[in-house]
Amino acid sequence: MLILTIKQGKEKSLLERHPWIYLSAIERVDGKYDEKMKSGATALVRSSSGQFLARAGWSPKSQIRARVWSFDENEAIDHALFKRRVKAALAKRKKLSATPGRPQRLINAEEDDLPGLIVEYHAVKPGFLSCQFEAAGVDAWKVTIIKALIAETGCPNVYEHTDYLVRKGEGLALNNGVLAGEEPPEDLSSL
Repeated sequence: MLILTIKQGKEKSLLERHPWIYLSAIERVDGKYDEKMKSGATALVRSSSGQFLARAGWSPKSQIRARVWSFDENEAIDHALFKRRVKAALAKRKKLSATPGRPQRLINAEEDDLPGLIVEYHAVKPGFLSCQFEAAGVDAWKVTIIKALIAETGCPNVYEHTDYLVRKGEGLALNNGVLAGEEPPEDLSSL
């Protein structure tokens, strides 16, 4: 298991439930070499005294080395967690109600406890979800997230729109394209 130990005095933001862990706050990273290099791996985060602080998605190439999934020691980071988080985010927005030319924000990253994920609904017939996976953690759970989005919205068309600078800073592949369903009628980033 990947374990991040936070420098003494740097745990304050985590105790205040801020979800980002910067490289400068990490005292050491314990785990197998493969785990340390795996983008999106779930890491146990603890204080310098060994106190549990969080579980987070690891990003070995970013200045934001980890983004917190949970501050609850007993909460598992699994498929069910992502399904619940997607469902809860969508419940806040009630229903798909975008108008052509004005997408509706469905998931807004940290605000919805899904750091690095932005999802918008575009009211282009038959409807498209545009996703930005801007952190290694959500990128690692992409398939689960897409399936949950399709199940909860009923919208079968999911498109990935990449913010190249953000993904490059995360050390992630730079790609745009269809993740599920049909090709959009035009580039969704211009809608």
